[in-house]
Amino acid sequence: MLSNYWGEFLGLAMIHFLAVVAPGPDFAVTIQQSVKFGRLAGVCTAIGIGAGISVHVVYTLVGISSLMHSTPWLMEMAKLVGSLYIIWLGIKFIKSKPVNPDTLESKNIIQTSQSKWQAFLMGFMTNALNPKATLFFLAVFTTVVSINTPILIQVFYGLWMCIANTVWFVLVSVIFSNVLIRNKFMEKGYWFERVMGIVLISFAIRLLFISV
Repeated sequence: MLSNYWGEFLGLAMIHFLAVVAPGPDFAVTIQQSVKFGRLAGVCTAIGIGAGISVHVVYTLVGISSLMHSTPWLMEMAKLVGSLYIIWLGIKFIKSKPVNPDTLESKNIIQTSQSKWQAFLMGFMTNALNPKATLFFLAVFTTVVSINTPILIQVFYGLWMCIANTVWFVLVSVIFSNVLIRNKFMEKGYWFERVMGIVLISFAIRLLFISV
Protein backbone atom coordinates (compact mmCIF):
# COMPACT_ATOMS: atom_id res chain seq x y z
CA MET A 1 0.00 0.00 0.00
CA LEU A 2 2.81 2.40 0.90
CA SER A 3 4.35 2.06 -2.58
CA ASN A 4 1.43 4.09 -3.95
CA TYR A 5 2.31 7.03 -1.71
CA TRP A 6 6.11 7.22 -2.05
CA GLY A 7 5.96 10.57 -3.83
CA GLU A 8 3.80 12.10 -1.12
CA PHE A 9 5.95 10.59 1.63
CA LEU A 10 9.22 11.82 0.13
CA GLY A 11 7.80 15.32 -0.23
CA LEU A 12 6.61 15.28 3.37
CA ALA A 13 9.91 13.82 4.63
CA MET A 14 11.97 16.48 2.84
CA ILE A 15 9.87 19.37 4.16
CA HIS A 16 9.95 17.89 7.67
CA PHE A 17 13.73 17.37 7.56
CA LEU A 18 14.33 21.00 6.62
CA ALA A 19 12.02 22.12 9.43
CA VAL A 20 13.77 19.87 11.97
CA VAL A 21 17.36 20.93 11.23
CA ALA A 22 16.48 24.64 11.27
CA PRO A 23 17.56 26.02 14.68
CA GLY A 24 14.62 26.67 17.00
CA PRO A 25 13.43 25.98 20.55
CA ASP A 26 14.04 22.22 20.26
CA PHE A 27 17.62 22.78 19.13
CA ALA A 28 18.36 25.32 21.86
CA VAL A 29 16.90 23.16 24.64
CA THR A 30 18.74 20.03 23.47
CA ILE A 31 22.09 21.83 23.50
CA GLN A 32 21.43 23.37 26.90
CA GLN A 33 20.45 20.05 28.46
CA SER A 34 23.39 18.21 26.89
CA VAL A 35 25.94 20.77 28.00
CA LYS A 36 24.62 21.34 31.52
CA PHE A 37 23.53 17.83 32.45
CA GLY A 38 25.44 15.50 30.12
CA ARG A 39 24.71 13.06 27.32
CA LEU A 40 22.00 11.03 29.07
CA ALA A 41 19.98 14.16 29.83
CA GLY A 42 20.44 15.31 26.23
CA VAL A 43 19.24 11.97 24.88
CA CYS A 44 16.23 11.96 27.22
CA THR A 45 15.42 15.49 26.06
CA ALA A 46 15.67 14.34 22.43
CA ILE A 47 13.30 11.44 23.13
CA GLY A 48 10.92 13.90 24.78
CA ILE A 49 11.01 16.09 21.67
CA GLY A 50 10.22 13.07 19.50
CA ALA A 51 7.34 12.17 21.80
CA GLY A 52 6.10 15.76 21.68
CA ILE A 53 5.60 15.40 17.94
CA SER A 54 3.03 12.69 18.68
CA VAL A 55 0.74 15.34 20.18
CA HIS A 56 0.61 17.15 16.84
CA VAL A 57 0.19 13.86 14.98
CA VAL A 58 -2.73 12.76 17.16
CA TYR A 59 -4.74 15.98 16.94
CA THR A 60 -4.12 16.07 13.19
CA LEU A 61 -5.35 12.49 12.69
CA VAL A 62 -8.47 12.92 14.81
CA GLY A 63 -9.45 16.06 12.96
CA ILE A 64 -8.79 18.65 15.65
CA SER A 65 -6.37 20.39 13.31
CA SER A 66 -9.25 21.02 10.89
CA LEU A 67 -11.28 22.47 13.76
CA MET A 68 -8.39 24.72 14.78
CA HIS A 69 -7.87 25.74 11.17
CA SER A 70 -11.53 26.75 10.83
CA THR A 71 -11.78 28.34 14.28
CA PRO A 72 -9.38 31.30 14.41
CA TRP A 73 -9.82 32.04 18.13
CA LEU A 74 -8.88 28.45 19.04
CA MET A 75 -5.72 28.64 16.96
CA GLU A 76 -4.89 32.01 18.49
CA MET A 77 -5.28 30.53 21.97
CA ALA A 78 -2.93 27.65 21.10
CA LYS A 79 -0.39 30.13 19.72
CA LEU A 80 -0.66 32.29 22.83
CA VAL A 81 -0.08 29.40 25.25
CA GLY A 82 2.82 28.03 23.22
CA SER A 83 4.43 31.43 22.74
CA LEU A 84 4.21 32.22 26.46
CA TYR A 85 5.96 28.92 27.22
CA ILE A 86 8.76 29.73 24.78
CA ILE A 87 9.09 33.23 26.27
CA TRP A 88 9.40 31.60 29.71
CA LEU A 89 12.17 29.39 28.35
CA GLY A 90 13.87 32.45 26.87
CA ILE A 91 13.79 34.29 30.19
CA LYS A 92 15.20 31.19 31.89
CA PHE A 93 18.05 31.10 29.36
CA ILE A 94 18.78 34.82 29.74
CA LYS A 95 19.17 34.34 33.50
CA SER A 96 21.97 31.83 32.88
CA LYS A 97 25.07 32.62 34.92
CA PRO A 98 28.74 31.77 34.35
CA VAL A 99 30.15 28.70 36.07
CA ASN A 100 32.67 29.48 38.80
CA PRO A 101 36.03 28.13 37.55
CA ASP A 102 36.80 26.94 41.10
CA THR A 103 33.90 24.49 40.85
CA LEU A 104 35.19 22.85 37.69
CA GLU A 105 36.87 19.52 38.26
CA SER A 106 39.52 19.19 35.56
CA LYS A 107 37.08 21.00 33.28
CA ASN A 108 34.87 17.92 33.25
CA ILE A 109 31.94 18.83 35.49
CA ILE A 110 28.35 17.74 34.80
CA GLN A 111 25.50 19.09 36.89
CA THR A 112 23.39 16.26 38.27
CA SER A 113 20.39 18.08 39.70
CA GLN A 114 18.00 16.88 37.01
CA SER A 115 16.36 13.49 36.57
CA LYS A 116 15.84 11.64 33.30
CA TRP A 117 12.11 12.31 33.62
CA GLN A 118 12.70 16.05 34.00
CA ALA A 119 14.89 16.04 30.90
CA PHE A 120 12.26 14.09 28.95
CA LEU A 121 9.50 16.45 30.12
CA MET A 122 11.53 19.50 29.11
CA GLY A 123 11.88 18.15 25.57
CA PHE A 124 8.25 17.01 25.41
CA MET A 125 6.77 20.32 26.56
CA THR A 126 9.09 22.37 24.33
CA ASN A 127 7.87 20.58 21.21
CA ALA A 128 4.25 19.93 22.18
CA LEU A 129 3.69 23.63 23.00
CA ASN A 130 5.67 25.00 20.06
CA PRO A 131 3.27 27.12 17.94
CA LYS A 132 5.59 26.68 14.96
CA ALA A 133 5.02 22.90 15.10
CA THR A 134 1.26 23.48 15.21
CA LEU A 135 1.42 25.77 12.18
CA PHE A 136 3.69 23.27 10.40
CA PHE A 137 1.25 20.40 10.83
CA LEU A 138 -1.72 22.54 9.84
CA ALA A 139 0.10 23.55 6.66
CA VAL A 140 1.57 20.17 5.72
CA PHE A 141 -1.46 18.01 6.37
CA THR A 142 -3.71 20.37 4.42
CA THR A 143 -1.42 20.79 1.43
CA VAL A 144 1.14 17.98 1.02
CA VAL A 145 -0.98 15.11 2.38
CA SER A 146 -4.05 14.30 0.33
CA ILE A 147 -7.42 14.04 2.03
CA ASN A 148 -7.75 10.64 0.33
CA THR A 149 -4.57 9.23 1.91
CA PRO A 150 -5.56 6.24 4.11
CA ILE A 151 -5.40 6.79 7.86
CA LEU A 152 -2.82 4.01 8.27
CA ILE A 153 -0.51 5.76 5.83
CA GLN A 154 -0.95 9.02 7.72
CA VAL A 155 -0.15 7.19 10.97
CA PHE A 156 3.05 5.96 9.31
CA TYR A 157 3.90 9.55 8.33
CA GLY A 158 3.42 10.60 11.94
CA LEU A 159 5.60 7.80 13.31
CA TRP A 160 8.29 8.64 10.80
CA MET A 161 8.36 12.28 11.94
CA CYS A 162 8.53 11.25 15.61
CA ILE A 163 11.47 8.94 14.89
CA ALA A 164 13.24 11.44 12.62
CA ASN A 165 13.00 14.16 15.26
CA THR A 166 14.32 11.84 17.95
CA VAL A 167 17.27 10.63 15.87
CA TRP A 168 18.28 14.15 14.84
CA PHE A 169 18.25 15.56 18.35
CA VAL A 170 19.97 12.50 19.80
CA LEU A 171 22.75 13.25 17.30
CA VAL A 172 22.80 16.88 18.45
CA SER A 173 22.99 15.76 22.09
CA VAL A 174 25.87 13.38 21.35
CA ILE A 175 27.84 16.12 19.61
CA PHE A 176 27.33 18.76 22.29
CA SER A 177 27.93 16.40 25.20
CA ASN A 178 31.37 15.59 23.84
CA VAL A 179 33.93 16.31 26.58
CA LEU A 180 35.86 19.01 24.70
CA ILE A 181 32.75 20.77 23.40
CA ARG A 182 30.98 20.50 26.75
CA ASN A 183 33.96 21.93 28.66
CA LYS A 184 34.12 24.95 26.37
CA PHE A 185 30.40 25.52 26.80
CA MET A 186 30.66 25.11 30.55
CA GLU A 187 33.15 27.99 30.57
CA LYS A 188 31.53 30.34 28.06
CA GLY A 189 28.18 28.68 27.34
CA TYR A 190 26.19 31.12 29.44
CA TRP A 191 26.69 33.67 26.66
CA PHE A 192 25.22 31.18 24.19
CA GLU A 193 22.26 30.62 26.51
CA ARG A 194 21.67 34.34 26.92
CA VAL A 195 21.77 34.90 23.16
CA MET A 196 19.46 31.92 22.58
CA GLY A 197 17.15 33.31 25.25
CA ILE A 198 16.82 36.54 23.26
CA VAL A 199 16.33 34.53 20.06
CA LEU A 200 13.61 32.39 21.66
CA ILE A 201 11.73 35.42 22.96
CA SER A 202 11.99 37.11 19.54
CA PHE A 203 10.85 33.87 17.90
CA ALA A 204 7.79 33.66 20.18
CA ILE A 205 6.83 37.31 19.69
CA ARG A 206 7.13 36.97 15.91
CA LEU A 207 4.91 33.87 15.97
CA LEU A 208 2.23 35.81 17.86
CA PHE A 209 1.91 38.13 14.85
CA ILE A 210 1.70 35.39 12.21
CA SER A 211 -1.83 35.32 10.82
CA VAL A 212 -3.56 31.94 10.89
